[in-house]
Amino acid sequence: MDDDDPKLPISGKRNILITSALPYVNNVPHLGNIIGCVLSADVYARYCRLRGYNAIYICGTDEYGTATETKALEENRTPREICDKYHAIHKEVYDWFDISFDQFGRTSTPQHTQVCQEIFNKLWENKLISENTIQQLYCDTCNKFLADRLVEGSCPLCNYDSARGDQCESCGKLLNPTELIAPRCKVCQTTPEIRDTDHLFIDLPKLKAQLEAYINGTSVRGSWSRNAVQTTNAWIREGLQQRCITRDLKWGVPVPHEKYKDKVFYVWFDAPIGYVSITSCYTSEWEQWWKNPKNAELYQFMGKDNVPFHTVMFPSTQLGTGENWTLMKTVSVTEYLTYQGGKFSKSKGVGLFGNDVKDTNIPVEVWRYYLLINRPEVSDTSFEWEDLQAKLNDELLKNLGNFVNRVVSFIAKPENIGYGSIIPDAPGAESHQLTMSLSEKVGKLVEEYVEAMEKVKLKQGLKTAMLISGEGNAYLQTSEFWKLYKEDKPSCAIVVRSAAGLVHLLARLLEPFMPSFSHEVFKQLNLPPHFSLSDERAEVLQASRPWEILPPSHRIGTPQPLFKELKDEEVQQYKARFAGSQV
Repeated sequence: MDDDDPKLPISGKRNILITSALPYVNNVPHLGNIIGCVLSADVYARYCRLRGYNAIYICGTDEYGTATETKALEENRTPREICDKYHAIHKEVYDWFDISFDQFGRTSTPQHTQVCQEIFNKLWENKLISENTIQQLYCDTCNKFLADRLVEGSCPLCNYDSARGDQCESCGKLLNPTELIAPRCKVCQTTPEIRDTDHLFIDLPKLKAQLEAYINGTSVRGSWSRNAVQTTNAWIREGLQQRCITRDLKWGVPVPHEKYKDKVFYVWFDAPIGYVSITSCYTSEWEQWWKNPKNAELYQFMGKDNVPFHTVMFPSTQLGTGENWTLMKTVSVTEYLTYQGGKFSKSKGVGLFGNDVKDTNIPVEVWRYYLLINRPEVSDTSFEWEDLQAKLNDELLKNLGNFVNRVVSFIAKPENIGYGSIIPDAPGAESHQLTMSLSEKVGKLVEEYVEAMEKVKLKQGLKTAMLISGEGNAYLQTSEFWKLYKEDKPSCAIVVRSAAGLVHLLARLLEPFMPSFSHEVFKQLNLPPHFSLSDERAEVLQASRPWEILPPSHRIGTPQPLFKELKDEEVQQYKARFAGSQV
């Protein structure tokens, strides 16, 4: 989406700054990562543009920290080489998925270092940074302090035996490496010993009053998703503690303090600042977005494991500087997407990863549709091949594709049996009862679609748009337009022109979800893509007068099937191919 001129907030318009959690650079994103962050945010960004809001979508790879150092050890490369390699892989995957970033950056930039250090210096000036000696695990074999990701052991809470030093993947509890039972060094597997080391901490208790006032007000005003509110409240209830923001690592943002110059910032201190630094790579006037709370709204998208860092840590960092930051207004959080009920695993070859998806014969619009109609909004959902097949064959092919194809194909028929590719004029639609009944239903559904999307209920928005397609099919069936053509040409013209208007409307409503589908529909209508549903241009009201959407005597393009059936034998092949070594 990189336009030459970066967008800046415009006075009197809705200015929406959208971010999705920065994917870690040390792996290939799987379907769960894609729906949890970048795809959900993309749908909302496209919706905002559709409504005529001034919106930018910022994302990038999170490149610092232990995860990258660990991967570099595994692959025998430098951390920089790892970042370059995987940043390119991520970019390629998101390009294939039609993700419309305004800027897809990375955190290993000079701009990122500068913004991080400036924020730290402000916190230091405001006496919100304290120094503490802590006990940390030291590996004698590797001759260094072990960062939390370099330690594994049993979780003290649920006994999961491969808990990481910062978080247990099984129960989600945040940990300190010294809490692990039977810890071992991830590199050499020996048992580390506990030693003292000095670190810097952000003093969250001092920010408690400000933070709680922000959370209590904004979580209601910004209608935060339920899971975000629950996780945040749990953190506050447990009591805010000073959080360590430095690590004994080489790969990261250097701490701008003489005593700590050999340490770097903890990745969860620097990663959310990445949204700011990547925006600063997009425009030198980034403060117009980030220090403009009256005129810019911040919407953030993420999986549930990222919540406390965005609702507690990052806002505390912003508040602590004493500057007038744009704080998050709305957070949209997904639960997990599992694969056939189990975990995705790159090492075991289980599940679909971004680069696998483009090697299937299933087009991108089908993947986007499936992930979004199954978006894990309130509970974990499971990717199932038979479910993908059913959704493609029944919902996309027989409902949506069938409706569009019937309308466009009928108009394209030669003149003695159709309209010779010309949209007919249709006087008298207001007195055609079936059409008036359709337009009333469609008008209501479009209002519901807008209401759902404004509240970031993306799955609901998609379902509502698909209901319009269902109404279109019912309208065609009830009207028996193929008979009308012979028996009542004026009524047939009303039905066909209204149905063609509905096709145009559906292409717009579904563009945030399936942009490639919408582009193809516009091609078949022989029209330039028109992705707008703005109030200013009264396009929402126009939805309840579908016969007025397309001009009469417009010549359409060539009809083509929009979706292809997924057969049983293909499903079996895919299931076998992505079952991995667990079978």
